[in-house]
Amino acid sequence: MNHQSQAKPKKWKVRYSVLLVLWLCWLFSFLDRMVITIALPFIGEEFNLNATAQGLLLSIFFAGYALFQIPGGMLSDKFGFRRVMSIAITWWSIFTSLTGFIFSFPLLLVARFVFGLGEACLPGASYKGIAVYFPTKQRGTATGIQSTVNTLGPALAAIVAAAIIGLFGWRIVFIVMGIPGLFLGLYIWLKLKDNPKDHPKMTKEELAELDEDVDRSSAEKKKSDVSFKQLLTKPILWQMSLIWFFFDITFWGFTSWLPSYLINEKGLSLMDTGIYSALPYLVGTVAIVLGGYLSDKVKGNRKWVFIPNALAGGLSLFLMFQASSLTMVIVYQCLAAFFMFMAQGGFWGLVVDTLPAKIMASGSATVNCFGSIAGFISPFLMGYMIETSGSFNTSFIMMIAALVIAAVTALTIGGKPKEEPVNLETELKAQ
Repeated sequence: MNHQSQAKPKKWKVRYSVLLVLWLCWLFSFLDRMVITIALPFIGEEFNLNATAQGLLLSIFFAGYALFQIPGGMLSDKFGFRRVMSIAITWWSIFTSLTGFIFSFPLLLVARFVFGLGEACLPGASYKGIAVYFPTKQRGTATGIQSTVNTLGPALAAIVAAAIIGLFGWRIVFIVMGIPGLFLGLYIWLKLKDNPKDHPKMTKEELAELDEDVDRSSAEKKKSDVSFKQLLTKPILWQMSLIWFFFDITFWGFTSWLPSYLINEKGLSLMDTGIYSALPYLVGTVAIVLGGYLSDKVKGNRKWVFIPNALAGGLSLFLMFQASSLTMVIVYQCLAAFFMFMAQGGFWGLVVDTLPAKIMASGSATVNCFGSIAGFISPFLMGYMIETSGSFNTSFIMMIAALVIAAVTALTIGGKPKEEPVNLETELKAQ
């Protein structure tokens, strides 16, 4: 009996519960932001919007998301991830529901922008939570598991939104989607702790793991003393930011316009679009965890999980828009998603392992900010390309080129640290 009671905490640790909460926050953030991709043809019809205006509606979220990304990260480093995350999810949930009550296109743009401001606080806060509760040996896997929402979110959004829109219209889906986040925000405020030592269920064994991780080497202690201002002078931060910018040009282009591509280019029905739009993300759910796991296994060379998979994703996208049959389009879109999401899992393993825990929120938010800027540019630019060219071909070429540039940029990240004791790149265990 005594042996069993001691074994239970070892099986399920507090950090797993924290990861589950972070995962739920990301899930609702993706559900709330992605339902608009399914609703877009219906919103476009109701408001009489052309493809460029529809692209702007998709992109305006990222203007707010990019604008508050770094301030949101700095707030999490200053006040702790719990407070910031709780307020953020409550904020964006309110504006998700409000979207369903708006009958003016300019007001719809304002609501999406303000909604983006709220979601901007989540990335830095969540990576801060992982850095605080997880030892470095598990951070790649933890970020991979958390990132499964990048795949499950759009998949669930596609199916749920298609079903609700088909039954009740596009407005109800926004009203309903905002409700769960309000309860989750309250739970985070009441139950989570910024410091693992303050959590009532933390065991001595789990705290010892974290202490051992911090004390592993003198270099790690030096790394922890680096300020965000000093981090801004280091090339590795900007290398990672550029990689994520070009990767997200493709990711948000693919995610935002895939449903419209299937409806308008391939002639699918609403429900078929929901199902076929979900498939690549269900495949990607496995790939993103695998990418994070492999990243932990090849710890000194995490970039080599990213590079080949990013290139393979680009090749799959090329084959997708060349394919003539619907079956092959679906096959290649699933392959593209598999490789892109494996690359993504590997990439965030690199980010979370490289940045010091003390400034994890600010640092990861800086990297993610570049992705948000890409998220603003890509859907709008694709909408303009589609409208002016009359097809999706040029926009697909842009997405492929962006993945190639991301892979080439990743090659510039060093494989071995130089022997310089105070240089952050040395201390950051060059990846």
